[in-house]
Amino acid sequence: MLETLLTPETVQVRQAGNLDWEEAIRQAATPLLTAGKVEQKYVDAMIAVVKKNGPFINIGPHIALAHARPEDGVNHMGMALMKVNPAINLVSAEHPITLFFVLAASDNTTHLQALQELATKLQNSESLNKIEQATTVEELVTEFKGVEE
Repeated sequence: MLETLLTPETVQVRQAGNLDWEEAIRQAATPLLTAGKVEQKYVDAMIAVVKKNGPFINIGPHIALAHARPEDGVNHMGMALMKVNPAINLVSAEHPITLFFVLAASDNTTHLQALQELATKLQNSESLNKIEQATTVEELVTEFKGVEE
């Protein structure tokens, strides 16, 4: 399922420049917004949740999984990834992020397979190393192809 979600259209690689974490989430979600999978209010909700609850979306070293509730503006399930260099602090310097995943879950269950595949990929040290070392969209997309379920 990941290979159908994380495609050249939904994966970005960019220099962090002067992006802050809020703008990084907005930029990471742009492909989903452009494709009509989410509405602007969903992007705003993802940011509001972090402002309210802190950096709980930091799911591993340098990895964030931004998300909100399906009813906050998800039209169709989707996922996007933006890799940045250098890391952007998520709320504070204790949470430097280079991989901003955005999950748009259309209900409470459909996305679970994609999350399981993502967890499997990120827990594999060889795969994670390839993702961390990738410098192009093509390298990242290739790494998410053929994920074992």
